Amino acid sequence: MKTVCQVNQCTGCMACVELCPKNAINIKDDLVSYNAVIDNTKCVECMSCIKICQVNTPPILKEPIYWKQGWAKKSNIRELSSSGGFATALELEFVKNFGSVCSCEFRNGKFLFTFAETEEEVKKFTGSKYVKSNPYGIYKIIKKKILNGEKILFVGLPCQVGAVINYVGEHDNLYTVDLICHGTPSPFVLDRFLDSYNYKLTEVKDISFRTKNDFHLEGNRHIFAVPVNTDYYTRLFLDSVSYTENCYKCNYAQLKRVSDITLGDSWGSEEDEETQKAGISLALCQTEKGKMLLEHSDLRLLDVDLKRAIEYNHQLRHPSCMPNERERFLKELKKEKNFKKVMRKCYPKVYYKNIVKTILYKCKIYRGGYNLIYVISIDNS
Repeated sequence: MKTVCQVNQCTGCMACVELCPKNAINIKDDLVSYNAVIDNTKCVECMSCIKICQVNTPPILKEPIYWKQGWAKKSNIRELSSSGGFATALELEFVKNFGSVCSCEFRNGKFLFTFAETEEEVKKFTGSKYVKSNPYGIYKIIKKKILNGEKILFVGLPCQVGAVINYVGEHDNLYTVDLICHGTPSPFVLDRFLDSYNYKLTEVKDISFRTKNDFHLEGNRHIFAVPVNTDYYTRLFLDSVSYTENCYKCNYAQLKRVSDITLGDSWGSEEDEETQKAGISLALCQTEKGKMLLEHSDLRLLDVDLKRAIEYNHQLRHPSCMPNERERFLKELKKEKNFKKVMRKCYPKVYYKNIVKTILYKCKIYRGGYNLIYVISIDNS
């Protein structure tokens, strides 16, 4: 198997696929890892894919020059956002006064990158997506728009931002925001999980992975776990079990960042508990234009202790660590489509404990905490 970058280290950014003039590259997703596989019968060895790959040639990473925490001033934006609403506020400011935004939305069972040119269109980007997304098709459009004098704000994972920069080049009209990322699973993992509940991802109208500090999977009004339990997809994600292999060696998991602005949660914030429950975002600016965009957006900006922010966001220090159980779990999931059976085999204590707690909860014997509610809503949050 001839691959664009080192075997099993492909991030799935799709830049090489879009650039190849002979359509000789295919992304192979085997649930455990991604690989950009080259078809030797089509390849003319122009080496364009090797050069464009941000794994092979990472863009220059920059130290933060400015950092703040805070939230969107408009309460409805903050309320509907996963954290403090920084991403949405930045996007709204950009479409109002600069140009168009490119980011990820969930549509027709897929996590795709699309463009927004109006405030109404920005709404489709709201919410965290804890699964690999597909930027294929946006690189040529971004480059064309920028060369035509348009301004573009790209919001994505660090590896995706790196791919855009490699494809387009550094340009005054290109603004970039990377999201602090702990790792992402293959969409096949989500497919298997939903299939265990007789759902298909293509049948889910809206999906949400998180509501503020409550991490849970939501979609189509289906209950995946009672309030005292954590659904299995979320549990494995939070435990770093389900990511593709490249995530554990991420080049971007450090304080130096690839973008103009880095966004995440202000974990470890010293604000009061009620303020934290409402959501507090963290922003690191690596460039002056990033700082300008942040300060001109409709945001409440507060000082933040950078050392404390780094301490509570390990992705600003190192990639997620691969758990010992990961290899066995994903190996079993590749063989057995039923997610629940794999959990029972690989995590029997977790599996049976959840069953007992579910029975006790339904019998109103054990109510537990109510900080996590795992239901799926048909309305886009």
